[in-house]
Amino acid sequence: MNNILVCDDDSAIVDAIGIYLENEGYKVYKASNGLEAIEIMEEQAIQLIIMDIMMPKMDGIKATMKIRKDSNIPLIMLSAKSEDYDKILGLNIGADDYITKPFNPLELIARVKSQLRRYTALGGLETKTNVFQTGGLVIDDESKTITVDGEMIHLTPVQYKILKLLTANAGKVFSIEEIYEKVWKETAFNPENTVSVHIRKIREKIEINPKEPKYLKVVWGVGYKVEKI
Repeated sequence: MNNILVCDDDSAIVDAIGIYLENEGYKVYKASNGLEAIEIMEEQAIQLIIMDIMMPKMDGIKATMKIRKDSNIPLIMLSAKSEDYDKILGLNIGADDYITKPFNPLELIARVKSQLRRYTALGGLETKTNVFQTGGLVIDDESKTITVDGEMIHLTPVQYKILKLLTANAGKVFSIEEIYEKVWKETAFNPENTVSVHIRKIREKIEINPKEPKYLKVVWGVGYKVEKI
């Protein structure tokens, strides 16, 4: 099942789009502004975004620019404006498609399916072919998938980045500060609680027994590592 994020400050439009998408079998996450959209992106594995331009707090242009720093998932820009300038601006900052309000719901669904097909066929567009493995833990960075002993594991984008960092450097111990700065890409300031919560969630998902972890180990007083198996 693909997860789709719909972001628009008009709740009626968000709900209407959500109904059509859910009828097609998609799971829908909803946001009313760019800040909410980014927060959802950090916690959920989203495969496509439908983003309005004009919104309070953070508009669709700024949100798209921020999202494009870390993700190349399909993004369809939605706006009541029809001028060429808005289309060009949206596409130039990273939108994959553009549709104006009012729109035909069937056309929107067709564009969603087209973008998902293209993204899947191209293996995540610009991602590189890299596979990181230790024992039964395998991370395919091309398809952004994780398996443990052949079973698919679903992580949030932040959890994925942490586990990828540790697995790609299996056996190496990373301090909490190093993990935070490499994953969040900002200077660490009291990051202990933030990192430890994500580590605990990852363990719950990849370990048979989180209390006796096979892969993700704590090195007391130093940091964390993925065991090299």
